[in-house]
Parts: sequence; C-alpha cells; structure tokens
Amino acid sequence: MQQDNQNKKSRTVVNIYDSEYVVRSDEAPEYIEIIANYVDQKMRQIAQKNNTLPLYKIAVLAALNIADEQKKIQDDYDSLLKLIEEAKEL
Repeated sequence: MQQDNQNKKSRTVVNIYDSEYVVRSDEAPEYIEIIANYVDQKMRQIAQKNNTLPLYKIAVLAALNIADEQKKIQDDYDSLLKLIEEAKEL
C-alpha cells in the first residue's frame, strides 16, 4: 500500500534562491511552484535587507518569518472557530 502512494507522487523541479530542488509530493506541480516562489521571495527580501548574511542564515530567517505568518493565521483561525462555536450555543 505504501508503495502505491509513492507512485502517485509527482516530481517538480523548482528554483529557490538560485538553487535547483526536486520536490516529490502528492500536491499538484503548480502548487509546489507557488510555494517555492513564496520561499524564494522571502529569502530575497531578507537578503536584500541584510546583504552580508550567509545563505544558511537567510534560509533560517525566512523560515522564521514564514512560521510567524503561519502561527498568526492559525491563531486567527482558532479564534474564529471559537466564535462560531460560541454563536452556535446561543
């Protein structure tokens, strides 16, 4: 069964910060490209502001920025779900 799932994964070649990566995923290649472009943009924004940083620090700072965005969105989502549940109880 596990092998069947692996056969359904597509391979998408993306370019992030001038490096090529092959991503295997169940997601559509177009989606993988969108995500890769987003990571690339974040890394370039950080590098533009801090042009002396080594690549690994740019990558870590980009990951922290993306994680911060995701956490804030998750917190907002959780708050909205709580409001919906409270409204249903009325």
